[in-house]
Amino acid sequence: MSILVIGEALIDIVSSAGSPDRYAPGGAPANVALGLGRLGADAELLTDVGDDFHGGFLLAHLRESHVRVHARPTGSTSTARALLSTDGSAEYEFSLRWDPDASLVDSGEWTAIHVGSIAAFLSPGAAAVDSLLQRGGDSSALLSFDPNIRPSIIGDRQLALARFESLATRVDVVKLSDVDADWLYPGQSADAQIDRILRLGAKLVALTCGSQDSILSTASSRVRVPAGAVKVRDTIGAGDTFMASLVHDLQGAGSHFENVDEVVLADLGENASRRAAITVSRAGADLPWAGEEGA
Repeated sequence: MSILVIGEALIDIVSSAGSPDRYAPGGAPANVALGLGRLGADAELLTDVGDDFHGGFLLAHLRESHVRVHARPTGSTSTARALLSTDGSAEYEFSLRWDPDASLVDSGEWTAIHVGSIAAFLSPGAAAVDSLLQRGGDSSALLSFDPNIRPSIIGDRQLALARFESLATRVDVVKLSDVDADWLYPGQSADAQIDRILRLGAKLVALTCGSQDSILSTASSRVRVPAGAVKVRDTIGAGDTFMASLVHDLQGAGSHFENVDEVVLADLGENASRRAAITVSRAGADLPWAGEEGA
């Protein structure tokens, strides 16, 4: 059985002072699918790309990482311009489309279904996300969600919060960054933010804090996992690597989290942090392959 990822694939246009623009494949859900394929999982991606050069490049890139892509290429491919600061962090400007054809996905069983980022919020494709999550909820698949909040794209905060919480009630795992959490729940501590998401129904919440600790929590156990020391080239794809690692290590768990104690949470967090450290040590969303040191 395979892991189904649902979400956008796009071209990152990376801009930094004093350097020419760099073009690279991206999109948070596409990165998660790519990361899963590179770790040896049987990964599928339902997405929406154009029939232009960028679309063909994306499809080839994903297939080289052993991802089976479901898409009907037409029109122009989405882009995200990443503006890099001197510390390697990125801000984004988007030109987007999101209207996938859910009929391309067969009715097979999956060990996990992951949804994320802009695709979870943007119509008309958000309806496909809901439909496939419903199908996953009727099975034993692990369901996961990473909002990867982009305020300039998803619009009104209250509407976005309602959508986030609606999805969080339907999944087993929610992973988000501290920036995401502070936008959704401003003025609250990390522990309070995590507690609120757990009360919505998620079985496991992972909160990443950049170069600081990450926090992984169930209703009964909570651990803080230090980020590994690494020379950062840029942070593009770091959170997606963390997410792919969690899905890879939890696939098959379904809704059975009774045995996810502090030891298991620490192992999950350490694996994810170690894999993310590989990604940030090199340019762009170049996620690790199975067999790489640390992966």
